[in-house]
Amino acid sequence: MGEEIKSALEIAMEKVEKLGEVTEEERMKWKYVPEGEKLAARHLKQNLNLLSELGKFEEKAKGYVIGGAQDVLVRNVELPRNDYLRKKNKRVMEGIKLLKNDKVSAENVFSKMRRVFDHYAEQGEQQRKQAYESLKVDVEARIQQAVKQQMGSLANVRIDVESQPQFQEEWRHMLAQLDMQYTKLLDEYKQELSAIP
Repeated sequence: MGEEIKSALEIAMEKVEKLGEVTEEERMKWKYVPEGEKLAARHLKQNLNLLSELGKFEEKAKGYVIGGAQDVLVRNVELPRNDYLRKKNKRVMEGIKLLKNDKVSAENVFSKMRRVFDHYAEQGEQQRKQAYESLKVDVEARIQQAVKQQMGSLANVRIDVESQPQFQEEWRHMLAQLDMQYTKLLDEYKQELSAIP
């Protein structure tokens, strides 16, 4: 029972001592990766010139800035569900290509991504329309059946199926399933892209 009671500060200081000294590399990473992340965000929102902004950093910091910017840009590649996302993907890819040393490998991955985007926009759109109509018919039949059970065979009520919460919920679920195959491929290509120097 001879142990002394330590304050929270003393315990925290002991833990910090056990961690050891922070290296110069860690300090650089903590300082400049967030700078790169901010640069990428400004590139996407304000049409910022990445190369001129990168020129403002010292050589030893550029690697960290580029790493932070690339991470944000790669995370921002999405399925082109609308025109805004199509344009954003183009902007993201332009930014990534500027930052990559191996531009040929990056362009090869972009080609694969574009094929996914094209397929999503063309065949995927057809799949979504067919699935939507099929679900609409199915849910309408189920609702009509439920109404008939409740009100008898005289119930011949027209129901706006698309405004029903049940339909909307099932459609969101089905849409997520349809998009999953594309998202999975896109995630693989994002990893491939992140590995390129």
